Amino acid sequence: MEPTKSELEILQVLWQHGPSTVRFVNDTLNEEKRAVQYSSTLKLMQIMTDKGIVTRDESSMKHVYSPAEEEGKTKTKLLERFVDSMYNGSASSLVMQLFGNKSTSKEELDEIKDFLKKLD
Repeated sequence: MEPTKSELEILQVLWQHGPSTVRFVNDTLNEEKRAVQYSSTLKLMQIMTDKGIVTRDESSMKHVYSPAEEEGKTKTKLLERFVDSMYNGSASSLVMQLFGNKSTSKEELDEIKDFLKKLD
């Protein structure tokens, strides 16, 4: 199941802060992203539970939500789908497009070079 943009915002909060209540997620979204109504966050997190994107611990009064998958696993799946659909599966085409559209700092280039050396 591919998360929507709003679902990804919620997942980002959960990945960054760990298992959380709807109130905490909603407050964090309002502080970091954009104004969101509590009822909208609650409904979306209930839908995400039904989809299997998050799990809900109902053992206490406040329900606590957690991501169903690790951040890296979800991002890998999304990236693979993106590369397949937009670049015919070519990671090099994606990288060339990225570097062609964005000014990359010397520090970022050094990190990339180090990463590529480790792959050899």
